Amino acid sequence: MRRAVEIAGAALGRTSPNPAVGCVILGVDGTVVGEGFHPGAGQPHAEVEALAVAGERARGGTAMVTLEPCAHTGRTGPCAEALLRAGVARVVYAVPDPNPTAAGGAQRLREAGVEVVGGVLRGEAERGNELWLTAVRRGRPCVTWKFGSTLDGRSAAPDGTSRWITGPESRQDAHALRAAHDAVLVGSGTLRADDPHLGLRHGVPGRPPLRVVLDKDGSITPDARVLDDSAPTLVVTGPHTPKPALHDRHEVLRVPVTDGALDVVVLLDELWARGVRSVLLEGGARLAASFVAHGLLDRVVAYVAPLLLGAAARPVLDDFGAPTLMAGLRLSLGEVTRLGDDVRLLLRTRDLPGAGEGGVP
Repeated sequence: MRRAVEIAGAALGRTSPNPAVGCVILGVDGTVVGEGFHPGAGQPHAEVEALAVAGERARGGTAMVTLEPCAHTGRTGPCAEALLRAGVARVVYAVPDPNPTAAGGAQRLREAGVEVVGGVLRGEAERGNELWLTAVRRGRPCVTWKFGSTLDGRSAAPDGTSRWITGPESRQDAHALRAAHDAVLVGSGTLRADDPHLGLRHGVPGRPPLRVVLDKDGSITPDARVLDDSAPTLVVTGPHTPKPALHDRHEVLRVPVTDGALDVVVLLDELWARGVRSVLLEGGARLAASFVAHGLLDRVVAYVAPLLLGAAARPVLDDFGAPTLMAGLRLSLGEVTRLGDDVRLLLRTRDLPGAGEGGVP
């Protein structure tokens, strides 16, 4: 199962609106006879890929899958039926499928006489497929806020300079984080201050995410780096904002303005409808505060540098209406990683279901 979790990540960031899934087929003697992962929407699921490698050696064997085999027909057939046709005698999965449309594969297999075991290494599989699982459970894209800061929580010096607060190891890791998400989102303040590109650099492979820019006042210009041809860009404006001039590859999305700001709740609904299941917030302090205030933040990835700038420097987060300690957003610490001289913190607003659970078949 641990190997299935490992190979599930091979297409992370490229499978939405589907999950990242890995499968390992064991023959009747317990040896590995097939492996597979889901490469993307509309392509064969992990079980089908692994069964194609195993062939007849799968008959009487065991399938180890990171997610409960699906029981519905979409662009591809149900995996539960594929496992039955292959003659698999035992199916072990890590995470129950939270999607009511696809769930039910375990029950279908049991009814057909297949031995089914669930929950094996669930915690590890949850972590590997966290973005999709969080999105499906909450009915909106999973939102991660990424920032780099000084030890005293500052994102830029008093003169506005911010390159580079963190070291090269953190910057490379941040691009890998970007590659794992479906969309990367910035506000107009970051657009004006940094003219970000929002693509993939530092040798990070993968498909560049959809670039999303909040531009309520229509300040984006045709020469903005985020409007080049390397990846599509979605420019989000108000209902009456003059339409910016864009190349054919890019698009304008109009959302309501609520309390003087673009409505991020409506924005997430629109992104969900487009198949986006994960969004990475990359700036700035006001944008992050808006998502916190609306209860829409799921994860935080903070790159903290051993640097102090003081109170005159720019804070990483604007006010979001927490007058007391009890009103603040208390996070759960997930992982702590050293990257060069920096520290990377992964925190969550809620613990993942199944975290820490495991077992052996």
